[in-house]
Amino acid sequence: MSAVPAELDPLPLRAGSPEHKRLLAQFFFDTHVDYDPEHIPWPGLSAEELKRLTGLPFWQEAVSTENVTSHTVTAAATLESDPQLRRAIALQGFEEQRHARLLAALTAHYHIPIEHPPPYAPRNLEDDFLFAGFGECFDSFFAFGLFALARESGFFPADLVTVFEPVMEEEVRHILFFVNWVKARRRQLPWWQRPLFRLRCGWIILKQIASRVKTARTLGAGDPTAESSENFTLTAHQDIAAPITLHGLLGTCLAENDRRMAHYDARLLRPRLVPGIARTLHRILPKRL
Repeated sequence: MSAVPAELDPLPLRAGSPEHKRLLAQFFFDTHVDYDPEHIPWPGLSAEELKRLTGLPFWQEAVSTENVTSHTVTAAATLESDPQLRRAIALQGFEEQRHARLLAALTAHYHIPIEHPPPYAPRNLEDDFLFAGFGECFDSFFAFGLFALARESGFFPADLVTVFEPVMEEEVRHILFFVNWVKARRRQLPWWQRPLFRLRCGWIILKQIASRVKTARTLGAGDPTAESSENFTLTAHQDIAAPITLHGLLGTCLAENDRRMAHYDARLLRPRLVPGIARTLHRILPKRL
């Protein structure tokens, strides 16, 4: 992995500088891993394990989310004028498409019924890319904790959990790339366009926060009628692990986020908003919630 030991105390790079953009692109190329979803040896499952897997309610939402994200990111390569960053965004689009292919292979192999959505065509390419990227920052943070709960609870066989480890690492790389790209993108704009770009990002983030707050409130209230398909990375812990409070879930997500981010070059900017909100909630929420 593209890492810088912490003891070297690397100097931060100015976002959008040539050095920052070179590091950002090179980090993404160097950490790419090849695998073929269509040739994965899916582990055999017992009748009980298969029942648990096929009974999870979020497969359709996961497929739909990957459909939107993969087509949006692939198209978004045209936003970037820097050839190396454009290649990196195109590579991310390929990896997002590979996630969709992986879900298609899994659901086909284990006979999980889903409807394959039509290709998604972005309406406003930059806004849709920003919405997808900030959405991934939220979803991946909770996915890291969710994956740890699935691994520790034994809900899935270890062999099946191992199949999805590369996907988790790709999600880390994607959100690292995105937060650095947003900073570089803003720096490239004329000074008089930067405030509007900030406002657009802020509005998109507020929409993402409002959606997650709504879901978190249903979790805190123990609402059994809450829609499990909405923000499924935040609600899925109810289906794959022993009962855990929202406080406990946030603690697991924070620990996993810190562990996974530590693997990568310390000169790259880290996502701060979602972990910051989670740390605040984790401090103030009663442990029983």
